[in-house]
Amino acid sequence: MNGTRASTRELAAAIAGGLPANCPVAVGVCPAFVFIPAVAEQLQDTPVQVGSQNVADQDAGAFTGEVSAPMLKEFGCTLAIVGHSERRLIYGESDALVAARYQKAIEHGICPLLCIGETLEQREAGETFAVVDQQLQAVLDVAGIDSLKQAVIAYEPVWAIGTGRTATPQQAQEVHAHIRRQLAAQSEEIAARVRILYGGSVNADNAASLFAMEDIDGGLIGGASLRADSFLTIVKAAAQTV
Repeated sequence: MNGTRASTRELAAAIAGGLPANCPVAVGVCPAFVFIPAVAEQLQDTPVQVGSQNVADQDAGAFTGEVSAPMLKEFGCTLAIVGHSERRLIYGESDALVAARYQKAIEHGICPLLCIGETLEQREAGETFAVVDQQLQAVLDVAGIDSLKQAVIAYEPVWAIGTGRTATPQQAQEVHAHIRRQLAAQSEEIAARVRILYGGSVNADNAASLFAMEDIDGGLIGGASLRADSFLTIVKAAAQTV
C-alpha cells in the first residue's frame, strides 16, 4: 500500500525502460488496485505484465470491498497474488479462502502467484515443511495439480519479510527443493516445470546468490521493488541465470 498515481506510473515507466534488451525472464508488477488502470496504460506495448495484490473468491455480488477476476481482466491484469503472508496474518485469510481465490484466478485465465510460508515460531518449532505442505495441499485439493500449469508458487518465509532478516540461499533452497519433491509425488512433469519464486526480502545485494540455487526460479519482490534501480538490478540477476 504505497505510492500515488503519479509516482506509480513513474516507477512503472522506469522499470519498463530499464529492462535489458530481449529480457529472457518474465517481469510483472502488482500495484494497489486503484493504480492498476494507470499502470496498465503506462505499460501497454511493453513486456512487463500487470497484476493485482489479491483477487476475490467470487465473480460478482454483495461482497463489499472485494475486486473480482473479471474486473481485473478488464484492466489487463494477467497475474494475481493470492495468500500473501500479510493477507493471512493481518487479515485472517484462511487456507480455504486462499484456495478459493486461487481457483477464481485460474477460472478466468489469470495466473495466481500462490504465496506459502512459515512464521518464525513455526520455523523454530521445526514445522516449516508441515506448514508449507498444508498451505499448498489446501489449494491442490480445490484446484487440482494440473492448475499449476497456469500458476506460480512463491515461498515467502514470514520471518524474513520486512524484518531485515533473510533466509540464506541454502535455507531457501532447502524449502524450494522440498516443495518440488512434494509436487513430484503427484506429477513429476508439473514439479519440473512449475516456477517457484523466493519472496523473503530479496534485494539487489542478495538476488544473485539466491537465484543461483537450483530450485529458486525467481523472486517475489517487496520493498526493493519500490525503487526502479534496485528492482532492475534484481531482474538482471535473474536474467544471468537463464
